Amino acid sequence: MTDSPVAIAPGVHWIGALDPQLRIFDVILKTANGTTYNAYCVRGETGVAIIDTVKAEFADTFFEHLEQVARYDEITAIVLNHLEPDHTGALPELMRRAPNARLYISVKAQTMLKGLLKSEDLEYTPVNTGDTVDLGGRTLTFLNTPFLHWPDTQCTYLNEEAMLFSGDVFGCHFCDSRLFNDRVGDFRFSFEYYYQHIMRPFREHVRAGLDLIEPLELSLIAPAHGPILRDAPRSYVQRYRQLAAPLLHNEAADRAKTLLIFYISSYGNTARMALAVRDGAEEVEGVRASLYDLQGGEVAPFVDLIEEADCIVFGSPTINGDAVKPIWDLLSSLAVVNIKDKLGAAFGSYGWTGEAVAMVEDRLRGLKLRVPVRGVKAKLIPNEAELAQCWMLGHQLAEHLTGRNARRVIDMSELLNV
Repeated sequence: MTDSPVAIAPGVHWIGALDPQLRIFDVILKTANGTTYNAYCVRGETGVAIIDTVKAEFADTFFEHLEQVARYDEITAIVLNHLEPDHTGALPELMRRAPNARLYISVKAQTMLKGLLKSEDLEYTPVNTGDTVDLGGRTLTFLNTPFLHWPDTQCTYLNEEAMLFSGDVFGCHFCDSRLFNDRVGDFRFSFEYYYQHIMRPFREHVRAGLDLIEPLELSLIAPAHGPILRDAPRSYVQRYRQLAAPLLHNEAADRAKTLLIFYISSYGNTARMALAVRDGAEEVEGVRASLYDLQGGEVAPFVDLIEEADCIVFGSPTINGDAVKPIWDLLSSLAVVNIKDKLGAAFGSYGWTGEAVAMVEDRLRGLKLRVPVRGVKAKLIPNEAELAQCWMLGHQLAEHLTGRNARRVIDMSELLNV
């Protein structure tokens, strides 16, 4: 473990901590190479700023590093780019030791700060894009970057050195005591994995944040986790732009709405229903409908398609009173993408009680999709009337997509009669 601060520029030091043994972060992220909790100390002529702290378990290391580069009475600013506990664990003690420091947080972090410190009697300054702190010959400028990946997140730019303290943006869970991207091992997988699981659900916010960051001169990017990016820092910004770009702009006309139908069928009955849904949707001009059979296939490749689609329809037979596993696997994989306010629907064949359609619809609502048309279920082999209902399901969904139908969401009273 690094037992001393590391200079990243004259008067600018890394004072964080290494956690090489960590293997799971926030329950869901695998961290095969551990992680770092990066914190920084910036010295000006008239003041010292501390940017972020560390997880509480590593507070002693943080303070040991800090004390080697600054006295507590010199600290005039404490900047929190993000209030998650892995960045604020040492904050209460730092505020006690540095009574002359002013705390700077984003405008959206105020209620979170009170919850974190369990106090209403707090002294702090909320900041927004363009606000500054003068350290004497060195200026910190704040960039409001909400939902990267919490509502409170911001970046801090050191003007004179063209350094961006980016918080979680451009970070990754990768621990290497050599710290700098041109010295550590190959961390490309960790960088991409981190983006996919942390930033991808907020792609529109990523693009908005990049609009603020791209015009800046960048000599170095100092994230809250992982290597400090001093070699070709702009290439990481460019990679984020690529990752956040729409994926299907060359596949469908700008005016076309996309409706995806995912189904699995035991005896071909749900498959017949799926074809009818597609045919009904395709009758509406400006809608492109696609069918995907989940039988025996992996669900992961479909996530990119769903992220770009306008409407998602799921067809499942009911087996043992439930939808089938591939449908649930695909639905559970959608936690890493933003699908809020897309249209959703369900259909399927059944032999006994037919719970699958309602269960899938409930899950779609839980994922914040709109379910404007009641799903269709058919007992065993769908007859002509039931296939006509499937055709109408696809047709009505397509009309909702194109604005030909008034916006409507099924209410609870309707569901009780299903």
